[in-house]
Amino acid sequence: MIDARLALEAIGQLPDAEIDVADAALQLGRVDAPEADWLAARKMLSELARDAATMGNDTPDDLSARAGALAGLVSGRHRYVGDIETYDDPANANLIRVTERKLGLPVAIGILWLHAAHAAGWDAHGLDFPGHFLVALQRESEKIVLDVFAGGAPLDAKELRALLKRVEGPKAELRPGVLAPMGARDILMRLQNNIKVRRLRDNDLAGALACAEDMLRVAPDFAALWRETALIHQRLDQVGAALRCFERFLKLVPDGVAATRARAVMEELRTRLN
Repeated sequence: MIDARLALEAIGQLPDAEIDVADAALQLGRVDAPEADWLAARKMLSELARDAATMGNDTPDDLSARAGALAGLVSGRHRYVGDIETYDDPANANLIRVTERKLGLPVAIGILWLHAAHAAGWDAHGLDFPGHFLVALQRESEKIVLDVFAGGAPLDAKELRALLKRVEGPKAELRPGVLAPMGARDILMRLQNNIKVRRLRDNDLAGALACAEDMLRVAPDFAALWRETALIHQRLDQVGAALRCFERFLKLVPDGVAATRARAVMEELRTRLN
């Protein structure tokens, strides 16, 4: 089998529309848990897709029916649900472990919903909602927003506003961008960011750096991630690597406040090499 990191680099060269987000998430899971049985997880994804394709042929052609059918398949028959009790368990962000435990974070469960929806032949995408990944089903001009962590509960504007207030505070209001569609790379970055942030919180800088570098294999043009990787190298006193990451960041973002700050940090780092 191809090495997981080579697979990630190959994914990084694909146009976003050609990325199989579930399979890419499995490759990321292989890196984070090399001892896990990723082939068994892939088999489970294939079974989910096969059941979804059959379901798609038997479901009435309206969004409510599609949402109900997906809930019955993903949360019901296949038993994938959000992990409320051990939310911060790193396994919740590893799709291999999610298939084993049947539990996951909103974005991990969302990837399974998207995998099933696409196998059914339906238009579905992730939503960049703050702090809580959501999925939208769409049919022509109609759209329904689903909280897949809560079993696929449909959310109207009032419920979305209440959810945003729980995430950001009582003064938060719906605004442009909170329901923006996410591409495959953005979803994968959101998935892995859960792992990176937890490692940084635990002061596991080496682990956070490994996670960031694997993310860059998938998303080599994500400028902010190059900058963050440079800063982790800096904290580890890996000056040469930090400079190389800053240089890549500046190729992507040559102007602006962030670029000016990066150049200032680079000047300070170069003094350490003298």
